[in-house]
Amino acid sequence: MNTDLIKLFDSDEAAVRKVLADTLAGADDGELFIEHIQSEALSFDNGRLKGGSFNTDQGFGLRAVAGEAVGYAHAGDLSLAALKRAADAVGAVTRGYSGTYAAAPQRTNVKLYGDGNPIGEPSFEAKVALLSEIDAYLRAKDPKVRQVTASIAAAWQVVDILRADGERMHDIRPMTRLNISVVVGDGDRQESGSYGVGGRRGFGDFIVTESWQRGADEALRQALVNLEAIEAPAGTMDVVLSSGWPGVMLHEAVGHGLEGDFNRKKTSAFAGLMGEQVAAKGVTVVDDGTIEARRGSLTIDDEGTPSGYNVLIDDGKLVGYMQDRQNARLMGMKPTGNGRREGYAHVPMPRMTNTYMLSGDKTPEEIISSVKKGIYAVSFGGGQVDITSGKFVFGCTEAYLIDNGKVGAPVKGAMLIGNGPDAMKRITMIGNDMKLDSGMGNCGKAGQWVPVGVGQPHLRMNDMTVGGTKA
Repeated sequence: MNTDLIKLFDSDEAAVRKVLADTLAGADDGELFIEHIQSEALSFDNGRLKGGSFNTDQGFGLRAVAGEAVGYAHAGDLSLAALKRAADAVGAVTRGYSGTYAAAPQRTNVKLYGDGNPIGEPSFEAKVALLSEIDAYLRAKDPKVRQVTASIAAAWQVVDILRADGERMHDIRPMTRLNISVVVGDGDRQESGSYGVGGRRGFGDFIVTESWQRGADEALRQALVNLEAIEAPAGTMDVVLSSGWPGVMLHEAVGHGLEGDFNRKKTSAFAGLMGEQVAAKGVTVVDDGTIEARRGSLTIDDEGTPSGYNVLIDDGKLVGYMQDRQNARLMGMKPTGNGRREGYAHVPMPRMTNTYMLSGDKTPEEIISSVKKGIYAVSFGGGQVDITSGKFVFGCTEAYLIDNGKVGAPVKGAMLIGNGPDAMKRITMIGNDMKLDSGMGNCGKAGQWVPVGVGQPHLRMNDMTVGGTKA
C-alpha cells in the first residue's frame, strides 16, 4: 500500500493542512495524527486452530492543546468533511485563548527498526503448521502435559504526524510475538508455565526450530517446577528477584510514578521529590526507547519526538520524569520522547518504553548465598499498583525458598507486597547481570494499551512482606 497516508484523504495535502492550521491557530500545541494498521493473530489450543483474526484499520486524530486543556476528535473516515467536523469540535478549546505554538520536535536520522510488513512471512499455512508442531512437540515431551496453547501475532503500523507549522513526521512500526503456555497435571493437581518472545522485527529467529523449542522447553520446565511446588510461607523476609522479566515490578511500582502527568498533578508518590534520595545507593533506573528492534522502542513517539535514553533515578536520587510535550511544557521541562497513544482514537500521554535498572557489581550467586532464609522470585504474573500511595501486590509465577544461602524447594502462591518508594530503599545488593525481558510486555493506563519492555539484574531486597498460603 501507499505509506504516504495524507494521500489517502479525498482532497489534496494543501486543503488538509489549511484545516489543520486554522484549527490550531492560537493553540499551544497540537497535531494531526494519521494511522494505518494491519494486524493478524492465530491461536492453537487443544490440538486445533482455535482462533484467527486479520484486521485493517485507519483513521485520524486531531488535537489542540491550550494550557492544561485538550480538545480531541477522531474519525475512521479519511475525508476532508470528517476532518472539518473534527476541527469544529476541537477548535472549541482555543476559543478566547491565545497561546504560542510550540516549536516542532528536533529531528534525527536514527531508525530503530525496518519498514517491512511481517504479516505475510511466513504464510498463514506455515504459521498454522508451526503452532501445530509446537503442540505436538510438547505433548510428546512429557506425559504430564494436559493442555498446550500457542499463539502467533504480527502487526504493521504506519503513522504520519502533521503539525500546523508545516513539519511532518513519519514512522513505520512492525511488531511480532510468539507465546506458548502449557498445563501439566498429576492426579487432581494441575499447574501451568509460559514463555513469550517478540519485538519490532520480522519473525525470523523467533520461529526457527531451535528457538521455539527452547521456548517450549522453558514453558514446560516452569510448569513442572510448579507441579512440585509447596505452599509459600507468609511473613516478613528477605527476597531475591531474578534478572529480566521481574523488572515488571520496577515498571509498575516505580515507573508509572515517574510519568510526568502524575507528578504535575501531584498524584504520584514521587511528586515533589526531584533531587532527593528515593532509592538505595547504587540504584539507577532508566527508560530507554532507543534500543534497536525492542518491543517498547520507538524511532519517534506519537507526537513526533525522537525517543531517548532517559535517566530517571541516578544512584538512588530522583533526577528525571518521562514526559510528553504538554506536561513537559507545563512543568518547565523538556519532552523526553514518551508521548504515546494506543491509536488514532486516543490522546497521547506520558508512557514508558523500555524501563530497566542498570547492573551493579554482585554475582547472582553472591546475592543468593547472602540470604539465610527468604524467597527467590524468578518470574511474576499479574500485579496491582496504586500510583498515589505507591502500594503494590505482585504474584510470583515461579519462586523458591532460600535456606542458608541455597535455593530450595519451589513454592506456589507467593505474593510480594510493598510500597514502591519504600521497596527501592530496601535494595541492598545489585547483580551484574542486567537482562531485558524476552519481548512480551504490554502496559495499560487510562484505558490505553501500548507495548513496553522491562528489565533488571538480580536484586536483594531486605525485610519485604510476602503473602503466602502457609502461615
